[in-house]
Amino acid sequence: MLAFFIGASCQNGFAQSQNVESFYRGRTVNVTVGNTAGGGYDLVARLLSKYMGAFIPGHPTLVVQNMPGAATLKEANYLYSVAPKDGSVFGTIARGAVVQPLFTPELFDGSKYEWLGSVSKITSTCIASDKSPIMTWKDVMSHEFIAAGQGVSADADVFSITLKNLFGAKIKLVTGFPGTNDMALALERGEVDGFCGLSYSTLRTRHAEWLRKKSVKILLQAGQERDPELGNIPFIEELAKDDATLQTIRVITAPQKIAIPFAAPPGTPKDRVDALRHAFDSTVKHPEFLEEAKKLGIDVDPISGQEVTKVVAQLYATPKDILARAANAMVPTEP
Repeated sequence: MLAFFIGASCQNGFAQSQNVESFYRGRTVNVTVGNTAGGGYDLVARLLSKYMGAFIPGHPTLVVQNMPGAATLKEANYLYSVAPKDGSVFGTIARGAVVQPLFTPELFDGSKYEWLGSVSKITSTCIASDKSPIMTWKDVMSHEFIAAGQGVSADADVFSITLKNLFGAKIKLVTGFPGTNDMALALERGEVDGFCGLSYSTLRTRHAEWLRKKSVKILLQAGQERDPELGNIPFIEELAKDDATLQTIRVITAPQKIAIPFAAPPGTPKDRVDALRHAFDSTVKHPEFLEEAKKLGIDVDPISGQEVTKVVAQLYATPKDILARAANAMVPTEP
């Protein structure tokens, strides 16, 4: 069934050059993930890798390679500077890491990756455990909220610090957790009150038991727009009291548009980038992929490589004064 679909797809207008097919035939392609195994990015990368090789000319084997470190910046730098630039490596870069060079002196430029596409868009949440006395967002404004984090560019840290700096939320960030699974365990054990930056799709699917048992409370939603399923849960833009603050928030939440993006290193040959983009687009639309994604609780709302490229380019063209305000909002402060 899958083989038939691929054959039909190729016949319907995507002419692959012979050199691309020859390059990939019998080859292993590494798919890097900047997080530990078992997290959201890892789950999506493994599912994509299971199907995408069938849509690449020559049908290479795709193997996931976890490279956790520095809140995924280790992997982002690897793809940018170290990885082979021949199409034999691509990976998913954490959305926060994509724009980190706009705010800190990182050694890569997010606008120069060869973007293949993003599997979805997201709305992030701040959540609290039922073991915590924190019940609503108003409580976070008046009582200490101990939040788990991962590192400088991770959503959990970015949103926690931003909410503290812009609005005076009484968030005490405990950072350095290797991944969201570790943060979830800390929440369940009562070691932290909760954390921010968890996508609602992940909460609704991979942590559905939390919602069913009412063992967590959703305090806030953050993204480019409200999620209708979250009803009256406060929306981050509604916290802004002036236009400058609103613009700052929109820069910080913009990466939510490219929730789980995949990219090849800068300088990858165009014909191989085109082949990988076509394979990505075909994979995220294929019924078997979508069926398994549903079973795994993965939301699929894909964005093409061209669209991701446009979003990232717009972010890198943000006026310097707005970037300066956003950068200041994400600088950790003393407790």
